[in-house]
Amino acid sequence: MALSVYLAGQIHDDWRNEVRKKAEQKALPLHFTGPQEDHSLSDDIGEKILGEQPSKEYHDDAASSINNFRTRILLQKADVVIAYFGESYKQWNTALDAGSAIQAGKPLILIRPDSLIHPLKELSNQADVTVKTIDQALEVLAYLYK
Repeated sequence: MALSVYLAGQIHDDWRNEVRKKAEQKALPLHFTGPQEDHSLSDDIGEKILGEQPSKEYHDDAASSINNFRTRILLQKADVVIAYFGESYKQWNTALDAGSAIQAGKPLILIRPDSLIHPLKELSNQADVTVKTIDQALEVLAYLYK
């Protein structure tokens, strides 16, 4: 049984590659999707499709509409969502995706370090499972196959 896993979280470092690599090493039958990882494409997709926008606000609004459309479809097709909160970057999109997963009734694994226990306490309480590391999240998924 292969599962589709939506990897919600910031796109500024390679945490998704770590998840993919470790899942492959464990021979887990997982297919991964997530937000657009090409940051420039994500930021500029509105103008690429709709044409030049009159201001930065419209530029961002056009891109966010298309990125939200993409996220909504991929998240709804996912069997499970992993939301990764790290130490280094602002996590607004991660929180939005995790909340969307909860509202859609998608099983949610929340990864967050000890430093974010307090700010994410309500979200963590709504997640199906909260862990501290990528390895722990993958062990949760591996458990499905035992």
